[in-house]
Amino acid sequence: MAKIILDLCGGTGAWSRPYANAGYDVRVITLPKYDVRTYVPPDNVYGILAAPPCTEFSVSGAQYWPVKDEDGRTDRALDIVDSCFRVIMQASPVWWALENPIGRLRRLRMFALGEPVLLFNPCDYGDAYTKKTILWGKFNLPKQNPVEPVFIRDSVRGRKYSPINWHTGGRSEKTKRLRSMTPPGFASAFFKANQ
Repeated sequence: MAKIILDLCGGTGAWSRPYANAGYDVRVITLPKYDVRTYVPPDNVYGILAAPPCTEFSVSGAQYWPVKDEDGRTDRALDIVDSCFRVIMQASPVWWALENPIGRLRRLRMFALGEPVLLFNPCDYGDAYTKKTILWGKFNLPKQNPVEPVFIRDSVRGRKYSPINWHTGGRSEKTKRLRSMTPPGFASAFFKANQ
């Protein structure tokens, strides 16, 4: 019987793809088919990958936090984070990891998250760009494969940008989804460390 991996708020399934390719029973729990807020995990879950939405927590959108707090978006996003923790606690897997970018999630849920286990950039795992990401949980640390990050320089202001931000700027759902995808080098390294 294949080991069950839950990919909570998995979107494209990029983080769990190495598990699916290796024959694990991967279940991507994401809208519209599944809602993590009402999801009941099966018995014998082996591992959980959780990637709750970051839009209300990421430091890159800090200027919008007061409005999001006032109009309820922050509370709705925290409800999803809390639901991920509920599923993790109910399933009691061998290992679990929850990711989010640098921002305020740690402060808002310190009681549940505790100290981060890993802070990384994709270039630490072979993908030549930067996007600081935090992982909390109970898992084996993936082996790094560092490469030099590539930057694009803005010819007008002279600022340098990570290609992921340069090519996926904007507010559309498509660009948000592309920015939030788990880098393949990291996904592979995480899989190798947590089989």
